[in-house]
Amino acid sequence: MSAHATPGHGTPVDEPDAHTLTGRARRWLLKKLPPEKLLPEDQPSYVASWAYVFGMGAIASLLWIIVSGVVLGLNGPQWYHVSSLGHFVNSSHLWSVELFFIFMVVHLWLKFWMAAWRGGRVLTWITGVISFGISIVAAFTGYLLQTNFDSQWIAFEAKDALNAVGVGAWFNVANVGQLFTWHVTLLPLAVGAVVILHVLLVRVHGVVPPLEAAESDAQLLHNSPESAEPPEPTAPPETTESRGAVR
Repeated sequence: MSAHATPGHGTPVDEPDAHTLTGRARRWLLKKLPPEKLLPEDQPSYVASWAYVFGMGAIASLLWIIVSGVVLGLNGPQWYHVSSLGHFVNSSHLWSVELFFIFMVVHLWLKFWMAAWRGGRVLTWITGVISFGISIVAAFTGYLLQTNFDSQWIAFEAKDALNAVGVGAWFNVANVGQLFTWHVTLLPLAVGAVVILHVLLVRVHGVVPPLEAAESDAQLLHNSPESAEPPEPTAPPETTESRGAVR
């Protein structure tokens, strides 16, 4: 337990030398990601460009993928094969996946040509690429879960390929129960975790500016709350008349 304490309820005490793991983690998190950066009210003016829209479009598509996927998973294959509502939810799930990949591919290509790893944003770029790779596997397992003739044909073709590289016994695409575990539980958790980390890194380092920007993060600094505070008054410069009066 830390030796520092608060004098009363609701009275915070500054802990410059936190001794516990949670205290050090809290201090590091508030230093790297204060509330005004986690939930900013303003963004730089260049964010109004269409080049910055596709990332948010991918996140919006991912949210509907998760919601519709939960509905499909709870009702099962028979529901989305027989029920009209199930057909609709299954189709909306499929098309949200299509939109997700369209938005993500455009987002990745734009950030590649913008050199989005500038300014200490290498990990931000890497997490975006990793999320794209995991999403491909998630989409593949979802396609096999359609449980129709096309998906069964592709599953056994893929099984031969996976057996050829030596991972068929561990990743058996002909096992529907295993595919449900991968597609409904493991891969969505992985995609969600990496996307959340990606968004937090964007908040920490700020949105990458265009290459033609004169100063990399100048507009971020100009939009910060500190810049809105009026400057402190300064003493008027000393003139020759005032120096003469003192003498």
